[in-house]
Amino acid sequence: MTTLVAGSDRVDAGKTTFTVGLLSHLDAVGFKPRAGNDFWFDHDDAATAVSAGGLYGKDASRLADASAGDLAPEDVNPVHRLWRPAPGNGQGLLGQKRREFLVDRVGEGFVVNGTVSLPDLVREHLPLGDAVTVESLPELNDQTERRYLPHFRALAERIRSEERAVVESYGDIARPIRGVEFETVAVVEPRRVRVYDGARYLKACEIADSSVRDGTMEKRAEDVVGLLEPRTTHALEPLTKAERNDPEKIAAVYESAYEALR
Repeated sequence: MTTLVAGSDRVDAGKTTFTVGLLSHLDAVGFKPRAGNDFWFDHDDAATAVSAGGLYGKDASRLADASAGDLAPEDVNPVHRLWRPAPGNGQGLLGQKRREFLVDRVGEGFVVNGTVSLPDLVREHLPLGDAVTVESLPELNDQTERRYLPHFRALAERIRSEERAVVESYGDIARPIRGVEFETVAVVEPRRVRVYDGARYLKACEIADSSVRDGTMEKRAEDVVGLLEPRTTHALEPLTKAERNDPEKIAAVYESAYEALR
């Protein structure tokens, strides 16, 4: 059984908390194909990982901790991007206003944005000696073909091999990885989750309009579900910090929603 958890809000939809509880409920393995955090807004999380020579976020850490087996964040998240705010109105390498990407971890290697200066902490602690430097979108697209896509294909194979897997998307992106079929899909937002048949959802992904996102064309979850009727809809109650930090407590509160995904 493979389930996708997507979010219809770009920020703070509640995907990771919902996913962590679902992993506990199913005794499953969680995956987040792509992730990112910000050296300014998520500084504590970014600094903790970078200081130890790694690049990952708290979402991947939570998924790894809640998954069946002994997994590290990098095991469940092959590609992680580190961002930073960019004052002014200029557009960076990816065409993003007011933010710029600094470095990507791709598997165990790194791809560096050569058009920006890296923070001292990043330069001093990440093993960037063999990193690939890109200075244009075509160069990054070339590296996507050479480096990123093979990792996504390998991850898709791993997901297909699991008896029970939960894949969490990033931001409000509808489909974070190709080559994986989903039996069910949960689209999460504050106060509710909508449950969809996986095959119908993936078909809608193919025909929904695309939008430019982080230098590529992406399908947004809300554009996809606008073409579908949910199988069921469930209210999500707010959780205390203690509940959010305990997968079993999340699973108990959201049990009816999780049962609809079986």
